[in-house]
Amino acid sequence: MTRRNPYLSGVLALGLFAALPAAHAASGSSSALDRNRELQACAAKAEANPDGAKADAKRWQEQGGGDHAKLCEALALFHAGDFKAAGTQMEALVPTLGKDDPKAAASLLGRAGWAWLRAGDQGRAERLYGKALDKMPGDTDLLIDRAFARAEGERFWDAIADLDAALSRDPRRADAYLYRATAHKALSNYRQALSDIDHALELKPGDPEAILLRGNVKAMGGNLPAARDDWALARRVSPDSEWGRAAADNLARTAELAGAAGKDKAKEPPKKAQ
Repeated sequence: MTRRNPYLSGVLALGLFAALPAAHAASGSSSALDRNRELQACAAKAEANPDGAKADAKRWQEQGGGDHAKLCEALALFHAGDFKAAGTQMEALVPTLGKDDPKAAASLLGRAGWAWLRAGDQGRAERLYGKALDKMPGDTDLLIDRAFARAEGERFWDAIADLDAALSRDPRRADAYLYRATAHKALSNYRQALSDIDHALELKPGDPEAILLRGNVKAMGGNLPAARDDWALARRVSPDSEWGRAAADNLARTAELAGAAGKDKAKEPPKKAQ
């Protein structure tokens, strides 16, 4: 599955620290707001210029930035591709930045989970998502994230269970329908997969990823003409996207296979009349 919009930049800063100024009120609200502003600026820079953000974070730590500066560094490490270091640092910050604040702790645990998943450690990622869900039971985004991690470990039924729970809480999540369809496809449950894709397209008409997936499911189910119709549609809808390009590749590949099969058939000697 392709996980869309794993937000690990400015959204993290805004979401994680929205409740923190009250906790730091005793030390001065203006300094807490300054830390938040600096963290948000660092988070934005981390995505565009991770090396620059790392240097800023180091300077900030030397100037007494504390855990906020360490989180800034973790964000920069993530966007620089050092996922293990980023995940380790985010986990280490949970006892302090997430103290007495379940939402902040869950946010950090979830982002650490995504970092470990990117590092290739599906098991650790799933455990962190589980801890995050202990802090925020039933959180839709965390359920979807854990489902993604479970699917990466080929635990498709467990992924489906998380997606069922997420959709029971928010039935308008097109992405959850799409991820569940992908899990059903992996289990060869093509009818269920097509039903979920239809739900996703009702919520997000013309989505090229959903159309591409529908074509792939139809092809795996043995309906290649219908699959080619969907791939052609995905290519028309979004020719320059990764899904449009994948659809074009599928069309070209199946055309080559059909051409080769036709040549082989033409080479066969004619059958004698009975």
